[in-house]
Amino acid sequence: MSTTERPRILVVGGGYVGLYAARRILKKMRYAEATVTVVDPRSYMTYQPFLPEAAAGSISPRHVVVPLRRVVRGAEVLTGRVTTIDQDRKVATVAPLVGEAYELPFDYLVIAMGAVSRTFPIPGLAEQGIGMKGVEEAIGLRNHVLEQLDKADSTTDEDVRRKALTFVFVGGGFAGAETVGEVEDMARDAAKYYTNVKREDMRFILVDVADKILPEVGPELGTWGKEHLEGRGIEVYLKTGMDSCVDGHVVLNNGLEVDSNTLVWTAGVKPNPALSRFGLPLGPRGHVDAQPTLQVTGTDYIWAAGDNAQVPDLAAIKAGTPPERAWCPPNAQHALRQAKVLGDNVISGMRGFPQKEYSHANKGAVAGLGLHKGVAMIVMGKVKIKLKGRLAWYMHRGYHGMAVPTWNRKIRVFADWTLAMFLKREVVSLGAMETPREEFYEAAKPAPAPAAVKPEGEKAKAS
Repeated sequence: MSTTERPRILVVGGGYVGLYAARRILKKMRYAEATVTVVDPRSYMTYQPFLPEAAAGSISPRHVVVPLRRVVRGAEVLTGRVTTIDQDRKVATVAPLVGEAYELPFDYLVIAMGAVSRTFPIPGLAEQGIGMKGVEEAIGLRNHVLEQLDKADSTTDEDVRRKALTFVFVGGGFAGAETVGEVEDMARDAAKYYTNVKREDMRFILVDVADKILPEVGPELGTWGKEHLEGRGIEVYLKTGMDSCVDGHVVLNNGLEVDSNTLVWTAGVKPNPALSRFGLPLGPRGHVDAQPTLQVTGTDYIWAAGDNAQVPDLAAIKAGTPPERAWCPPNAQHALRQAKVLGDNVISGMRGFPQKEYSHANKGAVAGLGLHKGVAMIVMGKVKIKLKGRLAWYMHRGYHGMAVPTWNRKIRVFADWTLAMFLKREVVSLGAMETPREEFYEAAKPAPAPAAVKPEGEKAKAS
């Protein structure tokens, strides 16, 4: 950790906003003007739009993460968590991965902690659910699904087989619809290599409490997306919630009950709960209350953006949306652009210059629903272009392929896609990765002491 006497810009979080804001600050900063410190529990940033493709094996999981130390050269990167912030003293408490927590002074603060999965107190959810917020979960889901096919192919027990081949997905937004589409595609491909498993044996269920899926692309494309998934044999239940999932017995409030080993939870996100310990002004849903300049309300040295911030959407207000309902949605499109404005404003604040307001009109949305399948809505002024099928899928890949940070990752991702045109998808489960030492432990653990054998005479007495 640096002991520099220069002003410190502390960036809490290394996701979209943290990574791009730190890069922007480093780019605009004069030599030795300040010290930039990034604190995050992980040493990498995850490009979350690629998680469904990583779960389906279309992209190598290593290519959807960006190592912070490699990308924000010139900054300190501390692997740990900021647990408290003392605004009066301008000191943050950092809890590293190992060792005692310590205090870190700062002069300027960027809150970029992102969001976590939004969950509810549903019986069994914590024990059975699989999220889709991190690359670890995407890898785990892929291995888990293929392992279920292995189980079903190897058993003669119909109950075990039925439970293994039933897959339940909760949440019909981008994450849920894309994940079920990609995983179903992978399972359909994988079934070709199993003797006793066919696609017709599998049951995919998508559940959402809303009245439509993919709301980000509009009702027309959302309806097409639902019909497309149903045409592939995926059951879609709208206006439906889950009551419980204890021991894999999933109970929906529409009366449906199924047994499943696989429950994928993608029912939205919420701001990081740690924000409540920082003493910052929060909105009604727990977001940091920020101004159009991305400065936290009531401060001139703290900025916030991305999923953990409540930022007024000036473009929507200008278009006539009431200010009390005009907030920037929590998506990568806004986070990336907010980060650049935030970085510029931090430099301006440090130098005593005026702040710039953030304003960005929605450019549309794209979603992939499996290989060669997708939906896209492109906004050009007042014109909305709606695409579906293969062309939309190309738009999805093109947009996100260019949006993933660094040319290193762009090249690797496009290389994965290019190779996939000529090579078949891998369908091997590496479930043992979750317990890599188990086999060695079984081989190396001390053998139990043999039971003492009593002499014949003693046996006779005992009898």
